[in-house]
Amino acid sequence: MLPCGPCVPFCLLHFRVQDSQTPALPGCSNRHLGTRHRRGAGSGLAEVLGERLLWSWPPGPWVPLAGASRWLLGPGSLHWKEQMDCKIQTRMETTFGPAFSAVTTITKADGTSTYKQHRRTPSSSSSLAYSPRDEEDSMPPISTPRRSDSAISVRSLHSESSMSLRSTFSLPEEEEEPEPLVFAEQPSVKLCCQLCCSVFKDPVITTCGHTFCRRCALKSEKCPVDNAKLTVVVNNIAVAEQIGELFIHCRHGCRAVGGGKPTVFEVDPRGCPFTIKLSARKDHEGSCDYRPVRCPNNPSCPPLLKMNLEAHLKECEHIKCPHSKYGCTFIGNQDTYETHLETCRFEGLKEFLQQTDDRFHEMHVALAQKDQEIAFLRSMLGKLSEKIDQLEKSLELKFDVLDENQSKLSEDLMEFRRDASMLNDELSHINARLNMGILGSYDPQQIFKCKGTFVGHQGPVWCLCVYSMGDLLFSGSSDKTIKVWDTCTTYKCQKTLEGHDGIVLALCIQGCKLYSGSADCTIIVWDIQNLQKVNTIRAHDNPVCTLVSSHNMLFSGSLKAIKVWDIVGTELKLKKELTGLNHWVRALVAAQSYLYSGSYQTIKIWDIRTLDCIHVLQTSGGSVYSIAVTNHHIVCGTYENLIHVWDIESKEQVRTLTGHVGTVYALAVISTPDQTKVFSASYDRSLRVWSMDNMICTQTLLRHQGSVTALAVSRGRLFSGAVDSTVKVWTC
Repeated sequence: MLPCGPCVPFCLLHFRVQDSQTPALPGCSNRHLGTRHRRGAGSGLAEVLGERLLWSWPPGPWVPLAGASRWLLGPGSLHWKEQMDCKIQTRMETTFGPAFSAVTTITKADGTSTYKQHRRTPSSSSSLAYSPRDEEDSMPPISTPRRSDSAISVRSLHSESSMSLRSTFSLPEEEEEPEPLVFAEQPSVKLCCQLCCSVFKDPVITTCGHTFCRRCALKSEKCPVDNAKLTVVVNNIAVAEQIGELFIHCRHGCRAVGGGKPTVFEVDPRGCPFTIKLSARKDHEGSCDYRPVRCPNNPSCPPLLKMNLEAHLKECEHIKCPHSKYGCTFIGNQDTYETHLETCRFEGLKEFLQQTDDRFHEMHVALAQKDQEIAFLRSMLGKLSEKIDQLEKSLELKFDVLDENQSKLSEDLMEFRRDASMLNDELSHINARLNMGILGSYDPQQIFKCKGTFVGHQGPVWCLCVYSMGDLLFSGSSDKTIKVWDTCTTYKCQKTLEGHDGIVLALCIQGCKLYSGSADCTIIVWDIQNLQKVNTIRAHDNPVCTLVSSHNMLFSGSLKAIKVWDIVGTELKLKKELTGLNHWVRALVAAQSYLYSGSYQTIKIWDIRTLDCIHVLQTSGGSVYSIAVTNHHIVCGTYENLIHVWDIESKEQVRTLTGHVGTVYALAVISTPDQTKVFSASYDRSLRVWSMDNMICTQTLLRHQGSVTALAVSRGRLFSGAVDSTVKVWTC
């Protein structure tokens, strides 16, 4: 049996163990100590230095060293130092027979063979060491273990190479000594962890696909094979079951060798001779006859084995009287013990003493039960106290809610009384007009009714705008969004436009573009066709309060300023800034060729073509919040609840309309060939309908739960937005 070419250094020395399952090299009939070797890669490392053969891990490719006198198997792997002349090919085989006696066969290149019988040695270490005592044929003999020494300890398997392995992988020393673990047969290297070089203990599969001990995987950061980060994925149950089937020597049949660390164990021929499966060691060792025990009579007796305990008890000189707990002081051996029982004064009272003990035991049990009942009652008392505290808190909370509801009801009652007073005033006003002979002021066919409510905003609605081409209604709110409502078919929100960082205060439509002004001082341009934002302009240094468009220009109002923008596609080019305004510009209306702006007690009229101020109307009642222009009148709503009316031609004030009890936030106009109606929205939560023919209020609309802040009209319908976050639709 000749060695294969690439494996010559490894195959020169190999061992065949009887009945072992050691895999052979591909293409080579030799078996390599339970390791599989492939050309270009090996699964075990050996190093022959001087007279020692050391094993280490992991495998690597064959690398020839200088002079071809040594071989290196991967990083830190097989170092081969030839101790023979390179021209002499020598092969040595060691066979373990049924009686575990070792025979070494040395075959030289010329075909001659030498057989050497080796004596048994007491060492149980499975490390293979050359003995310097035999130097025949330049091949040292191999010391082999006897029966009890043939068991291979994983610790001893790697004892001589542990320092080399630890330096290779930079592993820290183990923190605690393991329990004795001596295998009956050499375990496969595949069942050894590549980090601690021991048989797997609680094997786990990591993210790199390799298996390690759980403790090793948690302590190490990198995989020694592919340098990947180690993270435990799942237990390797298959490997754990394989390891559990391995046979080991009972721990009571092993002893420590030497005083180094890690501790190496060998088979103790004086200990337990049994071999057991690793998975069943606890069951056996718990009942093992070689298990050390203590004398139950006296702890000072020397340590005993379990199998010797019965014999020791017959000879023990420290046997106590069974009544020692009652005060008997007898101590003696088995013979004197029997004699003592005949004369012990407690022996005649043993039944009474036993009954007393039983009663004491019953009392202890009853006392323990009472203690449990007391603990239970205490816990129940604690729970009842907690429930009482919870009920008190709940009752206090309900009282608070009741007080709050009572205050709300009082407020609602006051508001209802105020509304009733307003209705009475309105009825009195209408009756007075009717008594004066003014006919036609009340048309029952023109009563506006609420037909629906748009709900969706999360804050007050401050502005409305209608796109009549597509029957769309746009609403701007404090929630910083603009909602698009279908007013023709589905009556639902089509989309929510987001882009502003502040309250949306103004909306305006020019062509197919929607312009929105906000408290964030910007104007955003939206494409109505796809409802997408196309541009953002930093318009003012203060919030943009109002917007209006005319003659391909956009006008924006803010604090003491009106800016005029040329509309160029999606861009806004600043054309001019109108100044001379005394306060916030909250109202802008473009009609025909004129721009009307409202500020503090002033309405200015501007020529849109020249952008010059051509007239100023003085008002009373504080700031102007809203403006509407009809064919014959200019109408404005003020902070102090008033509505002023001017003749559009003469610019003379013709009437002041009263009735609202709060700021008039918005005005809207519906004109027909027969009549013109003006709608006003107020802080007092009401809308009023005014007939401009006779300047009287023909209807008051009360449906909103908050101040009405915005109005818009389209196709005879009226839309109103309010602080209650809703938009209502009114038709007659």
